[in-house]
Amino acid sequence: MLFPAWCDGSEARSAAALSPAHTRRAEHQCRLRRTVAVGFVDNENMPEGSIDLRTARLRKHADYQRVYRESRKHFSPSMSYFFRMRSAGDTAPLGPRVGLTAGRVLGKAVERNRIKRRMREAVRLNISCLPQTVDVVLHPRKSVLDMEFAKLQSEVARIFSLVTSQLGPKSSGKKEGERQ
Repeated sequence: MLFPAWCDGSEARSAAALSPAHTRRAEHQCRLRRTVAVGFVDNENMPEGSIDLRTARLRKHADYQRVYRESRKHFSPSMSYFFRMRSAGDTAPLGPRVGLTAGRVLGKAVERNRIKRRMREAVRLNISCLPQTVDVVLHPRKSVLDMEFAKLQSEVARIFSLVTSQLGPKSSGKKEGERQ
């Protein structure tokens, strides 16, 4: 078994004479050491411009309800979405926050979890497009489950750019992607 250069070799010596399960465990321990060595365990070593994804989520029911109350429902081909600009008096952390919903109508738990994983990744890749003081709630449709990921990612990017453009100039009238 070959171990990477960042592994000190003690796992290789101990795993060489053991079963494949022990070898896999030794490889896993090497990967864990690499993760700690590179500094991905905490967010202290993140670049200044990056967004902390732990604070970029809507967590409380009251936050979701506030977005629903202060917004309108907007539509895109594979999801509907709500958004609101946070006021200066909000105690929420700085940075955009995104909430996802996946009710039972989307399928059993396995399918709902897969939809949420795909959506979280698409949001992670595009969250830098949002303004710092916005809350967004995304309601995916079941079609997200079978959609190509590149298409899903581009749709989330388009939604985030629409949110950004609609929050900029406050104008009256119906905006793109909005229904009453």
